[in-house]
Amino acid sequence: MLRFIDNENITDPRINLAIEEYALKHLGINDTYLLFYINEPSIIIGKNQNTVEEINSEYVRENGIHVVRRLSGGGAVYHDHGNLNFSFITKDDGNSFHDFKKFTEPVIKALHKLGVPAELSGRNDILVEGKKISGNAQFSTKGRMFSHGTLMFDSQIENVVSALNVNMDKIKSKGIKSIRSRVTNISDHLNQDMTTEQFKETLLRYLFEGEEEIPQYRLNEEDWKVIREISADRYQNWDWNYGKSPKFNVKHSHRFEGAGQLDVRLDVVKNTIQACKIYGDFFGVGDVEDIENRLIGVRYDYAETEKALADLDISHYLGKITREQFLDLIH
Repeated sequence: MLRFIDNENITDPRINLAIEEYALKHLGINDTYLLFYINEPSIIIGKNQNTVEEINSEYVRENGIHVVRRLSGGGAVYHDHGNLNFSFITKDDGNSFHDFKKFTEPVIKALHKLGVPAELSGRNDILVEGKKISGNAQFSTKGRMFSHGTLMFDSQIENVVSALNVNMDKIKSKGIKSIRSRVTNISDHLNQDMTTEQFKETLLRYLFEGEEEIPQYRLNEEDWKVIREISADRYQNWDWNYGKSPKFNVKHSHRFEGAGQLDVRLDVVKNTIQACKIYGDFFGVGDVEDIENRLIGVRYDYAETEKALADLDISHYLGKITREQFLDLIH
């Protein structure tokens, strides 16, 4: 049974991401939940990204934009009051991770009822007439997972461009000249005027069509206490949101078809790997620290690194990337 979680109109991303994590880790293991949230201006960084390279620090500082890292992989996204975020939190049945269609289809059907010709495209995007209105990402842990996405309803597209450092590899790979040319707002495709809040309520009714009353899980005071703790420990924590970038003297990056951008940095001293950091917008289940830790102390040699990673399933960590492709990249 699908139940809706009311976030009580909170717009602080550090709280909203904590609600999502709380629902994932503390609510009924066999239940499915839907969470909607609208964030004040913020950049939400993918779990494996290098924050300082993804954002325009000066613009972010001058405009008081929140910078918060999320649990899921994928790329950095800009949120504002014109962007509606949705999250399906459910049991991980072993087949749903990477299955973006399963979670975007109900949203796409609801958009069709509003007259918006939305469709899933590529790895994880929803497009309208060839332009992006939604990006989606997933996270899985201990038998539970969430699949969440953005819905650009009436977002300030110029701010998206200004706040993010757009990766030129990404632009070239998609054969486009600028981010402006490939994104659009849902409101531009409606034949009626509505606010983001009204859009949320309309979408909610469509998603629960046939239900006389929308089934809800109401967060109680005990829930909120833990949510505030999660927010303080993780989403308000500089080390989580920014982290320290290690020094490096080897940097190799490549955009893999169907997997995303992968950026590997190594600090190699006397031909031995002293530090390793893996960045990117890929989607993996495992924590890339497992790979990083395996490589530290290993000779910077193809055969030695191959031996160090021999029993690791690289695709479990990096998505659709083979061990051979990864080894070729770091060498």
